[in-house]
Amino acid sequence: MDVLSDVLRAVRLTGAIYFDIDASSPWVGESPGTAQIAAAIMPEAEHVISFHAVMSGSCWAALGDHSMPPVQVNAGDIVVFPGGAPNVMSSSPGTRGKANMAMYYRPVDENLPFAVIHGGGGDERTRFICGYLGCDARPFNPLLAALPAILCAHKPADGSSWVTDLFRQALAEGGSGRAGGETVLAKLSELMFVEVIRGYLETLPEDSRGWLSGLRDPHVGEALRLIHARPTEEWTLDRLARAVGLSRTAFAGRFSHYVEVSPMQYLARWRLQLAGRLLERPDVSIAQVGAEVGYESEAAFNRAFKKFVGIPPGTWRKGRSTLLKAQKLASVVVQ
Repeated sequence: MDVLSDVLRAVRLTGAIYFDIDASSPWVGESPGTAQIAAAIMPEAEHVISFHAVMSGSCWAALGDHSMPPVQVNAGDIVVFPGGAPNVMSSSPGTRGKANMAMYYRPVDENLPFAVIHGGGGDERTRFICGYLGCDARPFNPLLAALPAILCAHKPADGSSWVTDLFRQALAEGGSGRAGGETVLAKLSELMFVEVIRGYLETLPEDSRGWLSGLRDPHVGEALRLIHARPTEEWTLDRLARAVGLSRTAFAGRFSHYVEVSPMQYLARWRLQLAGRLLERPDVSIAQVGAEVGYESEAAFNRAFKKFVGIPPGTWRKGRSTLLKAQKLASVVVQ
């Protein structure tokens, strides 16, 4: 079981490239937080991640509140904002702009990405693409909490093929009018995110904590693989501890140290994430959903779901249906 892949499938990671920007110095582009534009650009996504990939030239990336120092990004580098925070891209550090909210809409009569010419007309030019990744945040997405507010991935020093090279090729094909270019860019966005996460995981300090660090630990990682491979099994703390070759006490302490919740809490939350997906299917009863994710009775499932999510599963089901309809309507209104 590849746990990271399982999580990305369960939270429905989807990508889109929106802007292909050719910027000349001096320039600054300020992007709003994705919560402000999610209904317009990815109406069916519960949470939206933004990213920028530099095709040529160099620039600076920063959080919109400048709570962290700006990061220099060069050709081949990718900067991701997992929390969807407002952010700034500019030709020099410390500059500010104003977001143009009219740019953010889902086109119905043209293909993405939008081509944008930006800047002051100077000799120094930077080309970069801006895109978004949609995913579920609730009931439980362990990856989002494990990522920093800004994440920069640099092109491999050995010059090996990298996602930005694939982006460049796909953009060239799109410019020639080949069908399916928008879909190729969307799938490359998903691939890019996985590559960035893998690189981040490999560079985490040995003493780091969090869900990603837990994946790397031999004992905790094995426990996570067992949980994700067989989430409906009647796991207990003792059974998991024996399966990974640790005592009950040592395993519980090690798992909680890395993942920051107990093994049984993690199992329960992951089951509820799977349940959240099933509840969107009107042909599956709440009792069936509970049984499919490992609960012996509908009452037990209702209690667990309400305790963690805050509302009963039936209310969640109605709310999700209403939310999706409202998001689609908002997208039409914005356009």
